[in-house]
Amino acid sequence: MRNEYRIALAGNPNTGKSTLFNALTGLKQHTGNWAGKTVALAKGSIAYKDDQFQLIDLPGTYSLFSNSKDEEVARNYIVFDKPDVTLVVLDATSLERNLNLALQVLEMTKNVVICINLIDVAKEQGIHINEQLLTNRLGVPVIKISARNKKGFPMLLDTIHRIVTGEIDCHPVQMKYPQEIEEKIEQIEPKVREIVGDHVSSRWVSLRLLDGDKALIDEIKKYLSLKREDVNEYRTALQ
Repeated sequence: MRNEYRIALAGNPNTGKSTLFNALTGLKQHTGNWAGKTVALAKGSIAYKDDQFQLIDLPGTYSLFSNSKDEEVARNYIVFDKPDVTLVVLDATSLERNLNLALQVLEMTKNVVICINLIDVAKEQGIHINEQLLTNRLGVPVIKISARNKKGFPMLLDTIHRIVTGEIDCHPVQMKYPQEIEEKIEQIEPKVREIVGDHVSSRWVSLRLLDGDKALIDEIKKYLSLKREDVNEYRTALQ
């Protein structure tokens, strides 16, 4: 029997995220809507070695705040449903702009792989990307791929496999904010940790509290309430 793991795909629109999803899953996928939402949901599966990866194609977003239903769905899945690995797909020709979303994901969850897509297009434009330098700076694996040509897939799948089996231990870089914000985080994070425990990143929740993200606060209240009652029900609702 294969070990099953959930792999979420996140990324800005037009980065080739869904192209990657389709190339990996082929015909082994289905679509629908998120529970209670009009946002599209796509799931697919791929077998690799002794593993079965269930891929979840999250809505394409530019951020993971509460600015839209798409952003809320993507954020809630990563934070509350806790996929085993989150792939963040970036456009090699717009790396600086795309890294904003990647850095947000790194604040939310530990097991992350950065997929730099469209490397063939970047090469044509004379763009060179040092993935090893990025890996060292970000603290998570960075893999260059071309989703439409299926380049880099063996390394990508092997990296996911090594993360879920514990062979690779990710240590995402911790973003540093201006001193005033860091002091506020230091003040409130211990109290936040008492409430959320290890279910959600206390530092990330502290930042969102400082942002005044009321929609997220309501989601956390709902999640923690159900955590005490029946977390499986909530996970099913999210899926």
